[in-house]
Amino acid sequence: MVRKTAHDTDALAALGKAVRERLDADPSCYRLPVDGLEIYGVANFFSDEECDKLIAITDKVARPSPTYNNNADGGRTSYSGDVDPWDPLIQILQRRIDDLLGIEPGYGETMQVQRYQKGQQFRAHFDFFNTGTSYWPTEQERGGQRSWTAMAYLSDVEEGGSTDFPKVDLSVPPQRGALLVWNNMSPDGSPNPKTLHAGTPVKRGVKYVVTKWYRSRSWH
Repeated sequence: MVRKTAHDTDALAALGKAVRERLDADPSCYRLPVDGLEIYGVANFFSDEECDKLIAITDKVARPSPTYNNNADGGRTSYSGDVDPWDPLIQILQRRIDDLLGIEPGYGETMQVQRYQKGQQFRAHFDFFNTGTSYWPTEQERGGQRSWTAMAYLSDVEEGGSTDFPKVDLSVPPQRGALLVWNNMSPDGSPNPKTLHAGTPVKRGVKYVVTKWYRSRSWH
């Protein structure tokens, strides 16, 4: 059992080390050559058929994407939706990501699907939680800090829609079926400011992605 502390720093450091070692040893994973950020890519992680099914699910559940500040700054203009966690397809795909990272399934939030049409974007943000905010006590009780992010592209995009990490000068264009995985923490278990990232505006086409976040403890 993981001991619960204010920020779970020790648990996050241990989880980061375990996943890092697992991905570094996996020949299907490519560690992107940037300093100060642990980020990996896996090509063809989802099949075309799986991407199509997830796109269809997205179009059924998509709604204006929420944020913790109710999108007061207009920084997130995409549509997103929660999938049915009991859907057999969703369970299979989630377990595939769990197995890749070697993280207990209970630590993972249910996958979220997102759709970006022309002009839509998600401005630079962090996936980890700001522990000085009013929402943190709730998140701390229901699983704690976000550790790793796994995000898969479900569609190619004709122009725009890249995932940019400005602190490390990295830009990743959408590649259908590919999975990006990054550690939101530094090796010592503290939030890593170099994980700042943005979904840039789509200029031509439609961008579909699915994202799964993992916590420092069991999520509920």
